[in-house]
Amino acid sequence: MSTSTLLHGGAVIDGTGSPPQLNSSVLIEGEKIIAVGAEADALAQSHKDVQKIDVSGLTVMPGLIDAHTHVTLGEPASNDELFHRREPATAALIAAHNVKKILQAGVTSILDVDGIFNIGPALRDAINAGITEGPSMKSGTFALMTAVGGTAGRMIPDHGTAGYAEVVHNRDEMVRVVRRQIKDGADIIKIHVTGVIPARSGEIQVWTRDELKTVCDTAHDLGVPVTAHCRGDQATLDAVLAGVDIIWHASFLGERALEAIIDKKTAVGPVFTFLANLAEYGAKVGATASVQSTFAGELEHTGARLRQAYDAGVPLLCGSESGFSITPYGNWHAREMEVFVQHMGLTPLQAISCATYTNAHALQQFGQVGIIAAGAQADILVLDGHPEKDVAVLGNKTSFRHLFKKGRAITLAEVPERSLLRGERVEPWSAQLLKWDLIHQK
Repeated sequence: MSTSTLLHGGAVIDGTGSPPQLNSSVLIEGEKIIAVGAEADALAQSHKDVQKIDVSGLTVMPGLIDAHTHVTLGEPASNDELFHRREPATAALIAAHNVKKILQAGVTSILDVDGIFNIGPALRDAINAGITEGPSMKSGTFALMTAVGGTAGRMIPDHGTAGYAEVVHNRDEMVRVVRRQIKDGADIIKIHVTGVIPARSGEIQVWTRDELKTVCDTAHDLGVPVTAHCRGDQATLDAVLAGVDIIWHASFLGERALEAIIDKKTAVGPVFTFLANLAEYGAKVGATASVQSTFAGELEHTGARLRQAYDAGVPLLCGSESGFSITPYGNWHAREMEVFVQHMGLTPLQAISCATYTNAHALQQFGQVGIIAAGAQADILVLDGHPEKDVAVLGNKTSFRHLFKKGRAITLAEVPERSLLRGERVEPWSAQLLKWDLIHQK
């Protein structure tokens, strides 16, 4: 069996933002890229049993990294489904099925930011052990929340866990839970700094800066990064100053938070895909006009601010929020790059760099993955198209020709659709009220 593979004659996009290297080669040995360009061709001549793959006319680039997934949630269409219609055993089995879809979308690594029933670390380990096939994975566990809640309002309990949430009440409990999550296998800690309560519009800040610092200090002492869901200027400012490593969303930034992000070079993952899908395509799946308008406004405001941060050298991460009915697995992992180009004015190569080279920050593997270079992990996507001109081609799986994860060729094939489990989805009695006038009006 060949131990080395030479991809020769392709246009190589290395992930750093540099222009494609035309008529170039990449030599893979084991799990690593050992040479690129003329050196790859020369080394291949001296190696025995080299499998040569002609990729002339094709693009060779790093496998995509999705820095914000929810692979255990199972594509709920509502919080009711997420919080009340999931069981641990079946949720784990469904997650093992769904990670295959993500890999088939050209995604070779993911950061699963939070999930249900602490399935994420176990799924990561199962992938590493070859029990199921999927992208390389870093995982969080439950998202930390105060008793005020998160994005599910009153569905967040006053104590314990529910859905993707774990509620903490005081500093001693914050320290204990962070340490326990790390013991349970968490690669990251996630905090919901803002949340929704029925009496208020939008999201409000539900953590103090001192509380955030307690979580950050505890996690950092154990070598684990902290990420935070933040919507609002003050919430983002407090999270950055408390030492959070990655800010998710960063919606409605003001000058103070923007200055802090730039000063500390705190990585930001805006996770625009969910917003863009609702704003632009929501009508196709029954979203209301008011919901579409709300998310469109957030997209434009935040995009302009984050372009300033990007120009100042802030790492900008690409994440799809895959795991909901608006962002089903295997479908929208390249969408964030399109949004970066359309709404932030990045070039396609800059957007590709965010989804590969820069996204390695989220995995704590910067320079090791997300790049075509000697010594990097051999996560490689080969496709028929020119993503340096139009990143939308990366969302079209029919353009893919070869995929390698850790140097191993992945068979490209559609993952069969499954049937829904009984009770998995909400089954309403009606789509509207059955009023007398509805039946008898002339």
